[in-house]
Amino acid sequence: MTSQPFTVADVMTRKVVAVLPGAEFKEIVAAMERWKVTAVPVVEGEGRVVGVVSEADLLLKEEFHGHRLGLVEQMRRLDATAKAGSRRAEDLMTSPAVTVGPGASLPRAARLMASHHVKRLPVVDASGTIQGVVSRSDLLKVFLRPDDDLAAEVRHEVVEHLFPLSHRKVEVRVDAGVVTLSGEVLDSTLVPLAERLARTVEGVVDVRCDLAAQSPT
Repeated sequence: MTSQPFTVADVMTRKVVAVLPGAEFKEIVAAMERWKVTAVPVVEGEGRVVGVVSEADLLLKEEFHGHRLGLVEQMRRLDATAKAGSRRAEDLMTSPAVTVGPGASLPRAARLMASHHVKRLPVVDASGTIQGVVSRSDLLKVFLRPDDDLAAEVRHEVVEHLFPLSHRKVEVRVDAGVVTLSGEVLDSTLVPLAERLARTVEGVVDVRCDLAAQSPT
């Protein structure tokens, strides 16, 4: 297999909306509203990411507005109550930020989002300087690849590699991201592997495998 898998750098948004540590509460809300984002990185210096402020961080102020907590609840939610009483990004942000490198695979980015329950990740280089932002919607961009491109990649990277002698008898069809492999191959023991490898092609939604052993002549 020679095809290079898609990385975060291939799908990330390079135009970043960020705020400084001293940004005021209303300034942060206004930036999120203007740019239609649910979280903003907090950067200092020449763009080093020091945290992230999300809608969840900001909504704590509304949650605790006019609500007096008992001592036990205050102790249990110290971080939340501190943020509810804060008004600057440096006090509101979640730090350290959960970040990802531009060379990370899309599955890795997706796992980070799922495990940390976040919708967006700042993309940083080795020095921690922001390069972009990757969101859930960015990760879905690979599923917009044209069917013809998917078919060509499956044929070249899977079928021709696994079945060098019988690849011309294999038909590769793609409809709405669903790959169908049909035809006859010399080595039918490789059919399950062909199906698995076809599923790993970025943008493939599903695979239907109708390959069979070539009939003896």
